[in-house]
Amino acid sequence: MTEVNPASLVPYVIWGAFIIAFIFGFVGNKTNFCTMGAVSDVVNMGDWNRMRMWLLAIAVAIVGAQLLEIGGIIKLSNSIYPGPNFTWLSYIVGGLLFGVGMTLGSGCGSKTLIRVGGGNLKSLIVVIFMAIAAYMTLRGLFGVFRVNVLELASVQLGGGQDLPSLSARLFGAERTTMVWVLMIIVAGALGAFALAKREFWTFDNLLGGVVVGLVIVAGWYVSGKLGYVAEDPKTLEQAWVATNTNRMESLSFVAPQAFGLELLMLWTDASRILTFGIASALGVVAGSACYALVSRTFRWESFRDAADTGRHVIGGVLMGFGGIVGLGCTIGQGITGFSTLALGSIITFASIIVGAAVTMKFEYWRMMREA
Repeated sequence: MTEVNPASLVPYVIWGAFIIAFIFGFVGNKTNFCTMGAVSDVVNMGDWNRMRMWLLAIAVAIVGAQLLEIGGIIKLSNSIYPGPNFTWLSYIVGGLLFGVGMTLGSGCGSKTLIRVGGGNLKSLIVVIFMAIAAYMTLRGLFGVFRVNVLELASVQLGGGQDLPSLSARLFGAERTTMVWVLMIIVAGALGAFALAKREFWTFDNLLGGVVVGLVIVAGWYVSGKLGYVAEDPKTLEQAWVATNTNRMESLSFVAPQAFGLELLMLWTDASRILTFGIASALGVVAGSACYALVSRTFRWESFRDAADTGRHVIGGVLMGFGGIVGLGCTIGQGITGFSTLALGSIITFASIIVGAAVTMKFEYWRMMREA
């Protein structure tokens, strides 16, 4: 067997992440793909089109990711999502706070990066505070509360927390059989709901849902296949090159911003390198900027007053904290994690929606009261 030099795979992972995220940013800007906007449309206007786009993306990602695993190309258990440590309180609290934060910050992690590419300086401030809070939650002051309080509320689910593994143990069935069954049921239900209304069938809605789902699948392939080393010559263990988690990754937009900030601060430290996550965040900004320039929609935008500034700063901090505690954002858990059919990802997804919806209702009540 020819020995693989892990360093030789790094360019494939970095450029692969940048390219698929560039596509995400370009299409996300064009189609106005926004998970916070999806919740807002439902809560405030009863319009489900952007929510259907999000659900279609999840369905496509589930089918693609599960087929990659069935085909033996990747193992989703090598990601952080389906692990046996079920930190239920972290999923709920992280999801709720992220939902509150993305409402106050006018967009989730991915939409914030898309807006930065379009010239929105408000979103740039949100990104900065999100990165700082995320880093503080990973390795700083906020991390003490995360580890000593939230993560203590956990249950060990031997064999993994993904629905196929849980169902296989519950019913005594083969896991592969349950993968097929649950993939068809869950992805089929989400896809059917998304496509049920004829008004949803516009080019942009279909493009956004399908492409976003596919770039998540592409991320799994780049990190889990192109960047996989069966035996690292240094550790003699399997490895996934150029990842911050040292596991297989796909798109997520909170922790990568913390690691991007760390890279900038410790640039001369040779141990800090450009990774899949950092490259993907840069790719989203670049893709969005490209679309904004091509479509002539690029424009500078800033805060209207101090209250607006404070609102976005708080939103960024809550997203940074919540995104780390809950192991991801509306993309990281809501689509990437959901594609593994991990129970924690589904709980986080639901918690994000609840947090955002309650905040929107409160904001509407507050505005009416002031009026």
